[in-house]
Amino acid sequence: MRLKNFNLTLGSQIFKACADESRVRILHLIFMNGEMCISDLEKILDFTQAKTSRHLIYLKNSGILSYRRYNHWVFYQIKDEVGDIINQIFQFLRKDQQLQKDQQLYQTLFTNRELAINNIKIEEWRKS
Repeated sequence: MRLKNFNLTLGSQIFKACADESRVRILHLIFMNGEMCISDLEKILDFTQAKTSRHLIYLKNSGILSYRRYNHWVFYQIKDEVGDIINQIFQFLRKDQQLQKDQQLYQTLFTNRELAINNIKIEEWRKS
């Protein structure tokens, strides 16, 4: 579902949420990667669990993020309704050095995770 009417209330919530650099960094990572869990955000941004959780709750309460639970994990994603406006915001910020650095760190962690998963599969294959 896409946002059909952009009103003052929703606009002010989105812009207030984007007034904090930490929340913008969190939003950017989620926007670029589809969904993320709190532990990955903590590692990439070098935030405490409390700080990350506080900002995620703010973004969720602002109507920007939704979440899904999987076992003990909670994965956050940007709501479809606000995807267009978030996309526009990040079009203006696409060359920001900090946001690019965060995304590069995510790519490194993701690659290492894929490598670890492949090593586990190879080890299981050798045992069988």
